[in-house]
Amino acid sequence: MLKVLHVVGARPNFMKAAPVIAALSQRPGLAQTLVHTGQHYDANMSDIFFRQLGMPPPDVNLEVGSGSHAAQTAQIMLRFEEVVLERRPDVVLVYGDVNSTLAAALVAAKLGIKVGHVEAGLRSFDRTMPEEINRLLTDQIADLLFTPSPDGDANLRREGVPPARIRPVGNCMIDTLVRLLPQAVRPAIEGLDSRFLLVTLHRPPNVDEPAMLSRLVAALADISRHIAVIFPVHPRTRQCLQRAALGPLASALRLTEPLGYLEFLWLQRHATAVVTDSGGIQEETTYLGVPCLTMRENTERPITIEVGTNLLIGRDTEKLKAEVAAILQGNGKRGRIPPLWDGHAGERVADALSLGSI
Repeated sequence: MLKVLHVVGARPNFMKAAPVIAALSQRPGLAQTLVHTGQHYDANMSDIFFRQLGMPPPDVNLEVGSGSHAAQTAQIMLRFEEVVLERRPDVVLVYGDVNSTLAAALVAAKLGIKVGHVEAGLRSFDRTMPEEINRLLTDQIADLLFTPSPDGDANLRREGVPPARIRPVGNCMIDTLVRLLPQAVRPAIEGLDSRFLLVTLHRPPNVDEPAMLSRLVAALADISRHIAVIFPVHPRTRQCLQRAALGPLASALRLTEPLGYLEFLWLQRHATAVVTDSGGIQEETTYLGVPCLTMRENTERPITIEVGTNLLIGRDTEKLKAEVAAILQGNGKRGRIPPLWDGHAGERVADALSLGSI
């Protein structure tokens, strides 16, 4: 019997793992274990996602919690090694690019356990991003690399990964979106207008620097004179807003607590446009055909720009206001759905494992 151990740690991982777990559950001769590292541990960032995605409860929760990159990665490795030695899986599947991804891959590889990386090959080419380091190192030690888009295949080949280890499967996060879109729930946000701008910001270059965060909030407040701005606030972003004393300026925005997947999916689907610095949201808006303005200088998901609805804004708040104005005038970017983003990526991952290719 093939023993597959899945490792998740943060909410983007949950959306990617859910369809793979579901697909593998239909395959005979296979046993699954789900390990949650506890990298995201808040109920709004973790528990509600398991319930709404229909994922089984974790078999093991490492309860690592927050900390510096080094401390968090080290704690995951120490605790995960005990689980691997006890469970003895044949393959460890890791997802995305968070600290849990690299930590689990390192432990498994050093213990001689095969590693599969779901969402392999993505590159921002910006090594100041911790996620880029996680992606690069995980892909070098993984035995099977499941890529979501052609740029991932090209990146891996350029880095010397043997083609036999690369599996183009499509985007597992889109599987979850396709399955749950009919169940999307309108959130209980007072005065939710028919037209609104949806905002998510959490990356350090945008929220950790008070001057930059102040410019962003001021730009969004200016935009709110023309369209309602709905802003579900990440816990660390809320702390940054408080430290920068931006409460009065942010009062023009409709700040909410982090939302469940189904509520946030409803907002994405119905938004006039989305402003974000999240990687996954760039993909989801491309599938939904909603204009996306990304407050970053680069993206590891270039396909969302090449064929999708995404536009890089960088740190230019004047460009942000200009692009929102263009969208309100009916001139938002249009795109198409990339290849293999068809709701069946998880099944292709399951096919590769069931056929014994790892």
